[in-house]
Amino acid sequence: MRRAYLPEGSGSSRFLRVGGWLLAGAGVVAGAALGYPALFFGAMAAVSLGAALRMRRRVSAVAARLAGLARIEVATSPWETLRRATALLEDRVRSTEDRLEQRHALTGLPTREPLLVQMKREGAGTLGLIALNDFDRLCAFDPALADRALKHFAERITRMVGDARMVAHVDRSHFALWLGSGVSADEAERQLVAISYALGDVMHEDGRELVPEVRVHHAEWSALQEAAPATLARVLAACAAGTEGPLQVQRVDATSATAERDRYALEQDLRGALHNNEFELRYQPQIDAASGRVIGAEALLRWHNPMRGMVSPGLFIPVLESAGLIEEVGLWVLNAACREARSWHRLGQGPLTVAVNVSAHQLDRPDIHTLIKRTLERHSLRAGLLEIELTESAAAADVGRAERLFETLHGLGIHIAIDDFGTGFSSLSALRVLAFDKIKIDRQFVTEVEHRRDSQAICQSIIALARGLGIRVLAEGVERQEEYLWLRRHGCSEFQGYYFSPPLGGTEFQSFVCNSAPLRDRLVLDARQVQTSLSRKLAR
Repeated sequence: MRRAYLPEGSGSSRFLRVGGWLLAGAGVVAGAALGYPALFFGAMAAVSLGAALRMRRRVSAVAARLAGLARIEVATSPWETLRRATALLEDRVRSTEDRLEQRHALTGLPTREPLLVQMKREGAGTLGLIALNDFDRLCAFDPALADRALKHFAERITRMVGDARMVAHVDRSHFALWLGSGVSADEAERQLVAISYALGDVMHEDGRELVPEVRVHHAEWSALQEAAPATLARVLAACAAGTEGPLQVQRVDATSATAERDRYALEQDLRGALHNNEFELRYQPQIDAASGRVIGAEALLRWHNPMRGMVSPGLFIPVLESAGLIEEVGLWVLNAACREARSWHRLGQGPLTVAVNVSAHQLDRPDIHTLIKRTLERHSLRAGLLEIELTESAAAADVGRAERLFETLHGLGIHIAIDDFGTGFSSLSALRVLAFDKIKIDRQFVTEVEHRRDSQAICQSIIALARGLGIRVLAEGVERQEEYLWLRRHGCSEFQGYYFSPPLGGTEFQSFVCNSAPLRDRLVLDARQVQTSLSRKLAR
């Protein structure tokens, strides 16, 4: 390699140099043989001087070459030229390595460090975060396809944004878009909404059509309020924890951060609730107006935390589901409800059914029917006294799976009810396939039904549908006599709600079942029935 750029001189200079070495060698030998030390040392000095001159020429040549590579002027001293050129080239190599390290290997986009530098340089602006939610799911069965889809997704973003704004690949499938201080927060949100919709267009990879699921979050940032890494971490966490559907743009601010902190604290409390015996069941009576008796109850989960007090189910049930705790808690509910229902047999008031809600997460278990069967056997409860309630959307999410589960549960003698009917927008063809025993009209259609024409039309349609399918219909959330009277006159005979009774503890429910007089008073339909009821009381 060195001969490629270290000149060896012309032919004549090479001859002189070789001749000089021969003469110097002869002088050394003669001086040593004849005993002339001065001649010996003089020859040695000549040899050293020649070597030094040769080294200087070589150093000068190397310094000149490096100066050319570094694009600097050649200094008077070759050593100074060499030092300056070497230092400059080392800096350039380090800078190149840093740039390579701060580029994502797959997409080639800058990583988080260049993004943070840009944010600090501008001092304020809006940080957008765009996530390809499908990436991890694709990786589960085709990692190569996932990588190609992610690269295609990144190219889409850069084409939309252009070179004027910085796009960084900050996490596995998350891309940050920095909108500087020149863009208002409202304008930034409008731009991100437009980008999110455009990114949702079909992608074509290996002959496949992929419809990406996009999630976008954004936050306003100022160096005076928060460090740039903290804002980026907060937006990433909000995107990872979000439960909203695709193609939605969410603002991350102090309010959302507080809500997420509270949600996390709630989840931590829930993780210890079952172990600390903080859960309990309440039983809301279900009434058959035609026979004038209680026919069962729905088991409702309640949570009493020592510090929080009684927590609303609407608050903690979604957290149980998102935290993956619903299966364990659901199994506890099933056991506790079956244990309680077994004790109702001693009341002598006829068969009383206990209804237990099963979530879509629990349906994902392939052994759900086995768990239910074993629970019935453990508590010696007849299968016909258990009713499984599923929401309409959960039942229709996977019709094939639901159909097989329904057949299995019916084979055991267990009843199935569709809860919140009318809210899931399920197709009637899917519901026709599923063999269930009861439809429950959601309370939003029951509330003030005597005044609302839209609710009346929906309730009449559901009652007619149930009659046509040969199944029972129950109206839940009945809180007023007027609601009960309208529904009763239009063909509904089973009810549940505060008009009849609030959810009760086990002992209170048994007392309610045994004391039927208050219930009969609430079941009257009109003045004639009121007169008949009074006549019966006077005749006693």
